[in-house]
Amino acid sequence: MNKSVAIRPLNKRNAMSFTLAGSVLLLLAFWLFVGFSGLFAPGLVCFTLGAIALILGVSKLAEPEVSFELSADELLFLHRKGQLSVGWDNIQRLDVVRVTQGMEMTELPYIGVKLKQLNPVLDAISPRLATGIVSEQRPLLMTAAAQLDELDTLEHQLSAEFTPLVINGERYRGVLAMFGHRCELLNLALGYHIYLPVDSLDRAPRDFVCLLRGYL
Repeated sequence: MNKSVAIRPLNKRNAMSFTLAGSVLLLLAFWLFVGFSGLFAPGLVCFTLGAIALILGVSKLAEPEVSFELSADELLFLHRKGQLSVGWDNIQRLDVVRVTQGMEMTELPYIGVKLKQLNPVLDAISPRLATGIVSEQRPLLMTAAAQLDELDTLEHQLSAEFTPLVINGERYRGVLAMFGHRCELLNLALGYHIYLPVDSLDRAPRDFVCLLRGYL
């Protein structure tokens, strides 16, 4: 596929609504606090709901208008802290991430990307984005811990995150090394190096996987 496609996340569409609703509720809460001392409880409810809505709205507004750009050469993931480029020729496989829970398979809210080589991603990603992704992957880390049968393996991998990383003769330090170690740990536990959140999509996860495979 040679056609370029831009993916605009569905959750971005409610950003302004949340922001306006939160602002109105906060103004109402302050009005109740100042003008009606006997209505403290309703004012507190309005303040709490308004603060939550405003935080959600502002966070959504901070997200990029376009979350993914697909071209003939690469998959580009646009994050509020930077962008991550993965060449199609460096992707071994991709799919909706699934894990075993008891006797059943459960889908996680991520599209997994297994790489042929980690070096090109480590060479291109910014330290700021690497830090952001590592911090956002705490839920995935807990899932990985549940998938690894040997606790010693998990402890060894986590302790290694603070050490330099050498891949194919290239040496990485600091945040890039931590990001690389995390990619290797998640690949060991869940089968993929990169995890794309489904709340950044404009369609069902499986439809997005089919679109990616068309380019792949």
